[in-house]
Amino acid sequence: MSIINAFDLESEAILNPQHLVSRIESFPGTTVAIFDDKIIELVKNRKDTEIISYLSNTQPRKIYRIEHKNKTLAVYENLMGGSASAALLEMMIVKGAKKILFFGTCGSLDKDISSGNFIIPTAAYRDEGTSYHYLEASDYVEIKTADRLSQIMQELSLPHIKAKTWTTDAIFRETKINMLKRKSEGCLTVEMECASIMAVGQFRNIEVYQFLYAEDNLDCLEWESRNRVVTMDSREKYLNIALDIASMI
Repeated sequence: MSIINAFDLESEAILNPQHLVSRIESFPGTTVAIFDDKIIELVKNRKDTEIISYLSNTQPRKIYRIEHKNKTLAVYENLMGGSASAALLEMMIVKGAKKILFFGTCGSLDKDISSGNFIIPTAAYRDEGTSYHYLEASDYVEIKTADRLSQIMQELSLPHIKAKTWTTDAIFRETKINMLKRKSEGCLTVEMECASIMAVGQFRNIEVYQFLYAEDNLDCLEWESRNRVVTMDSREKYLNIALDIASMI
């Protein structure tokens, strides 16, 4: 059997997230997942931030509760990669999260997308392993929340692009030929989590949202880091945008 045909609905999982974490009463229904540890520091330094629980993985990870625009939100620091992100997402769902917003950086497959531009993924190419355990095999997972997220960004006057994304486990095997294949199919970005987290969300019937902002560029003869210096002011801007969106989903 091919590895991409690993989706199994006939038998139960041996290990479930409920074995590791428990539900919390009055847990905020909307959660923001953050990749950048410096943005997490901004959350921790807010006067209203409260630690409400922990996620157990390789080490305890704090879950925070904050108030934003009269809405109570949970915030936690995510891990890089589809498998790790999916595992933490599973545990957040058990805790009580019903809507989860992810945001973070991505690589650009179009040199005309400048650093910092917002992109909403509409479908994610499944060049990873996790999603095949949550959904039937296909090249892409369609992102059902993309239109609603785009609508919210329009209401907040946030310019953005909607496009497919390429989710890969192999950050150092993003070859030129594969990049051009993905670009020809309409992918404008590459990242490591989207297909996995969207598959978990659809399997668990939970709303998962994601927006990206461009950083390095792969649409060139040699990789361009673009040497973009992300200041704390920029990080605070991204955090406030995410919290604004989360308060509306």
